[in-house]
Amino acid sequence: MSASRSTGTTDALGPDEDPGREPSAVAIPGSRLLAALLDGMDAALCAFDAHGTITHWNREAERILGWSAAEAVGRRGFAGWAVRSADAEDVQGRLLAAMDAPGRQVHEFALLRKDGGRVLVRTQSSGVRGEDGKPAGVYCAFSEVHAQIDLERSIALSEALFEDASWGVVAVDVDLRPTVVNAYAARALGGGRTTLLGRPLGELIVQGVEDLEGALQHVLAEGAPSAPAELWVTLRTAEGERRRCWRSGFLRLASPLAEEPVPLGVGWLFRDVTAAKLAEQDADRVRFRSNQLHRAARQAAECEDPMEAATTSLDYALAGFADHVVVDLMADLAAGWKLVRAASTPPDAPGPCLPVSGGSLPVRYGPGHPALQAVERMGSVRAVAPAGAGEAWAVEHQWPGDSVHALCAVLRSRGRTLGVVTFLRAANRGAFERPDVTYAESVAVRVASAVDLARLTAGPGA
Repeated sequence: MSASRSTGTTDALGPDEDPGREPSAVAIPGSRLLAALLDGMDAALCAFDAHGTITHWNREAERILGWSAAEAVGRRGFAGWAVRSADAEDVQGRLLAAMDAPGRQVHEFALLRKDGGRVLVRTQSSGVRGEDGKPAGVYCAFSEVHAQIDLERSIALSEALFEDASWGVVAVDVDLRPTVVNAYAARALGGGRTTLLGRPLGELIVQGVEDLEGALQHVLAEGAPSAPAELWVTLRTAEGERRRCWRSGFLRLASPLAEEPVPLGVGWLFRDVTAAKLAEQDADRVRFRSNQLHRAARQAAECEDPMEAATTSLDYALAGFADHVVVDLMADLAAGWKLVRAASTPPDAPGPCLPVSGGSLPVRYGPGHPALQAVERMGSVRAVAPAGAGEAWAVEHQWPGDSVHALCAVLRSRGRTLGVVTFLRAANRGAFERPDVTYAESVAVRVASAVDLARLTAGPGA
């Protein structure tokens, strides 16, 4: 316990014991309370009287320098034991100068440990005045410079993360609500730094919030994961919903003041990597489709029947691209040129594209049908079922009942339109986009060449 040479300390704090107070409510003696406060400080503390004699010395000072309170209290300054003789006068002068200076004075000194080693400390000293208002001494709080620098660096890092970081930083409490949000995270979440505080994440994220909250709860219970996680979410913004990918890291925040680790929440750091992930997905998709086209060409080259080569190309094209495909070819019937169903995949289950049996019967496409539009325009046409249309839309268009997205690509060879190939997707897939059109047209070129060869080998009238 800290020792003190000061006299006149009171035995109790506060007024005399009140008759109505419980007998057990006895005030703590002032000297004991002071000693407990000094020893409980995280910083080393010593005090000097007006003559430079040490009057107080706490446990942290003993830890840093190795000198106990019994050895330190009563010594005059640091000379001869805690500082080199050559530095003693300068150190003593700067410390005692705080008695006459306003505010706190900050200095750095090299002090000596009891074992002879040197330690660089940063001190904050301030004058103490007596009841008459005259200088009565100096108190000095000090810590090792490297520890102080570490603390300052940690504070500076924390402030930088929550101000200028080039990635999102969010502190989430144990109820999974944001408590601190930096500028990057506020922009990513579509709100202001203060308006986002305390709001449930489900108010900001339409889809994917379960994955995010699950990750946060796991960190609270088990600790931080060993590697970053990529989370896809859909955000609700003023411009509508938008899908984003966040590469996220998590840290469990625990109080440094508790005897046992008590979770304060989670530190969530993330970057928006949507553009990179989409580019990566596009590259993977292009690579896969190019490989499928290559495999289809090699397989088709081994087919004796050109129509088998055409359906083989379509089988390879369907992988990862569509659920169904139908091929309608132009035929010269008695009523004129009509589209006739030539090949298709099974309408009720996955399967290969096979020629349609039953003869050349024209398909009953109504005016404005996407396949007819593709023939008229000699180009590709995309179509999407109206919301809530159900199977009626697909049945009306003579397609399998689960179809909600369609892409019609015209079959042309030697300057002539030979028919239309239609790729169809069910509701669990997204609508066809421009890159899908390019791929469908590449497939259509190969199918058209095979169909043209089949007609040439079959002779006139085919």
